[in-house]
Amino acid sequence: MQEKRTDELDELLETMKPEQLGDYYKDNKKYMADDKKTFSYYMKDVLANKNLMCANRKICLKDIYSIAGVSESYGEKILNMEKHTKNRDLILRFCIAGHFLLDEVNRALKLYGMNPLYAKDKRDACFIVAINNRKYELFEIDDMLERQGLKKISKEE
Repeated sequence: MQEKRTDELDELLETMKPEQLGDYYKDNKKYMADDKKTFSYYMKDVLANKNLMCANRKICLKDIYSIAGVSESYGEKILNMEKHTKNRDLILRFCIAGHFLLDEVNRALKLYGMNPLYAKDKRDACFIVAINNRKYELFEIDDMLERQGLKKISKEE
């Protein structure tokens, strides 16, 4: 998905008449989200940007799948939206393994069709604190969760 800032598109829509919508879609097709692939593009874009910003640390997809506790083939199917999961923890594990920031995690969850992290939820609050403090090791997050009497995020064996 190519980039055009959302605020630029918002400006176009502000004064648009309903009969102009078809032209808007045609003119901006390359900037529009594809519901089936938006999550996949977003995840890969965030990871690519992180790899560019941090040359000494390359985050590979196979490492993310391993950290998240899934096989490479299953992880690929989830990431590419060939299979759908209702397991929010899996998407969170992908994001944590990818060292996503809080806004990146929340956007990934929304794009996948899941609720973003919510500060009033005790378990989500733990994730928010962990991510804001750059704690990206699942065992550290599990420890935080367990100390609060909450379910661990790591995949149970």
